[in-house]
Amino acid sequence: MNSDICRKKIALFGATGSIGRNTLDVIRRFPDRFELFAVSCHSNTAALEAIIDEFRPKYAVITGEGSLKRTDINVLRGKEGLEEVAAHHEADIVLIATLGTVGIFPTLAGLRACKRIALANKETLVAFGSVVVKELENSRGELIPVDSEHSALFQLLLSWKDDAETLILTASGGPLRKLSREEMERVKLADVLRHPTWNMGRKITVDSATLMNKGLEVIEAHWLFRFPPDRIEVVIHPQSIIHGLLRLRDGALVAHMSTPDMKVPIQYALTYPERLPSEVRSPDLPDLAALTFEPPDFDRFPLLKLAYEAINRRKGYPAVMNAANDVAVRAFLDGKIGFLDIEKTVFAVVNEFRGTDEDLDALIEADLWARKRAGEVVDSLV
Repeated sequence: MNSDICRKKIALFGATGSIGRNTLDVIRRFPDRFELFAVSCHSNTAALEAIIDEFRPKYAVITGEGSLKRTDINVLRGKEGLEEVAAHHEADIVLIATLGTVGIFPTLAGLRACKRIALANKETLVAFGSVVVKELENSRGELIPVDSEHSALFQLLLSWKDDAETLILTASGGPLRKLSREEMERVKLADVLRHPTWNMGRKITVDSATLMNKGLEVIEAHWLFRFPPDRIEVVIHPQSIIHGLLRLRDGALVAHMSTPDMKVPIQYALTYPERLPSEVRSPDLPDLAALTFEPPDFDRFPLLKLAYEAINRRKGYPAVMNAANDVAVRAFLDGKIGFLDIEKTVFAVVNEFRGTDEDLDALIEADLWARKRAGEVVDSLV
């Protein structure tokens, strides 16, 4: 049999980012299993050119500035281009690793076309979870999480869903885990970007430092697994070896462990339900003797508590919180505001919001309002 018959065609959105680069490594490792059908980037067209030269996909989508001056590929633009590729009859798996809320559009288009969506874009579920779940319930498509914590829970729930009472997400605690509030007032950007265990993009690294990233993951877990927020726990686990746990009704605790390398959950999302050999080495058992755990400190990291409050309130509050955080983090990365000004901005915007409907248009409008208002708050802090 020709091995090409079994090759899955991958549409990789956000190909030039951290998740995208790791996905390309997985595709390189299994050329007989996967073919890169389409790629996208926001503005890093130089990196996109190199990917196209190596993998020869049929489609490229650019969602921001920049252009490709070549005739050997179909070039599309914007969210419409993402939607077109996600629904394309040749695409088997759509891996969405874009930044921002643009991920909702190819997610919905892919589900409507009954594709497997390998989701690595947090905003899609945080801001639009109710919309995605409704679409998924009416689709023959699949939604497989790529985030390491949600991939761990997804795999554990395959065996213990009926017995699981509590989901537990682990968090490294980020680079500022041991700092007081007074010390956080003085941290510099370089301090915040020095993550102890993961090599991630700048934005998500800042979110890890505020624990907002874990708050967003709580909201994602609620929509992915339909567990209420009061049955989703967060525990600080600095070594990042255990990625998720289930507390079962008989008192047992089951865990998913792996070396902190994103190629592990990416590969599983592409191969599920099959497992293939990986280049990532399993943790050595003697090393597990040093694993530690501690409860999150909601006083030092109040954005995590705010995320629980937002998903309990729903009515667009998660979308507004996420949008305000996005603007505030980018202002911090640009040197406009201090580290603790991130949470000041987010709380100010969320406290002004009065709720909205949970359809796509209303949530998009709430997102846009929050971004505009957060920009105004940032300007007042400069």
